Amino acid sequence: MNEIIGNSPPIKQLKQLINQVCDTGLSVLITGESGVGKELVARSLHRQSSRSSKPFVKVNCAALPNELLESELFGYEKGAFTGATEAKPGKFELADGGTMFLDEIGDMSIGLQAKLLQVLQDSEFCRVGGIKDKRVDVWVVCATNHDLEADIQKGTFREDLFYRINIIKIEVPPLRDRKEDIPQLIEHFLKKYSKALNRNTSSLKISDQLMDIFMRHHWPGNVRELENYVQKIIVMGDEEGVKQELLAKSDLRQNVAPKIVQQDFSREEDLIDSVLDGIQNDFPDSFPSLKQVKKLAQSKAERIFIEEALRRTGGNKRDAAVLLKISYKAILYKIKEYGISDAREEYVKDGISVTVVQE
Repeated sequence: MNEIIGNSPPIKQLKQLINQVCDTGLSVLITGESGVGKELVARSLHRQSSRSSKPFVKVNCAALPNELLESELFGYEKGAFTGATEAKPGKFELADGGTMFLDEIGDMSIGLQAKLLQVLQDSEFCRVGGIKDKRVDVWVVCATNHDLEADIQKGTFREDLFYRINIIKIEVPPLRDRKEDIPQLIEHFLKKYSKALNRNTSSLKISDQLMDIFMRHHWPGNVRELENYVQKIIVMGDEEGVKQELLAKSDLRQNVAPKIVQQDFSREEDLIDSVLDGIQNDFPDSFPSLKQVKKLAQSKAERIFIEEALRRTGGNKRDAAVLLKISYKAILYKIKEYGISDAREEYVKDGISVTVVQE
């Protein structure tokens, strides 16, 4: 049985929300970073609903070309295209009475989005090459790691479909926001994969040193990354390789410095407080105009958020630009404008942002 592992406050809230919406029949949009377990949430919704005895059908919208995805979702009639020697039902027909999980919905083409919208509105669709509508009773649950509202602005996602699938939104927290669940997740994966890989792990223990590294790692790959490391430990029979791999990743970003200041922005409130502290520290002797305040606040905020985005992406400027929803050219300009790379040399050590203070 699929189970959401963990008892951290974010996971408790997630489980409570699943329990609240599982029998509403309302369309659900599951969001979150890659590797956080969006499919696990979808399966949990289905398992706790009144449809649990009916099919749960998953379709990855990013895994197939659009022309194949259409026939996969809606099926096709005999002779609809070359090679269609007989009629074939689509996933919507197979999921009738149950739940349809559309993963990576943001990768679906605009044209196919229109046909999906019809199913959501009318519970009817037509097979590829068909002339007769088919009616189904399907609970549609979607997932994406896209910013669909940004995709709407770019014209790659339909606004009407967004509001149709986004009646209930469930955001799955990243692993870095629920690190207290790591020991329980490790125990779960050890049991799961020792059986799957036919290995005896009764004597295999995670040392305090590796656990400390796990707890300080930033986990850009989220739960999937942790799962992969546990599998590697089981296969290799010890943890040394994983330990060295994680330390090497950290060492790549280390520089020798006489003095360091550590910052750990674990909450949005910490970022805001840091902005306000910075403004107060640079407050001019003469009372500023609101126009000056706005300019000062903006520059402080931009610098702090750019630094935090770089920390969260391990110093990758392109990924940081995506996180900030600006262009790569824009972040390079901002980094130069605020002297981030010259005035303060930052790197990530064991998941904590470390700033070298120039004397």
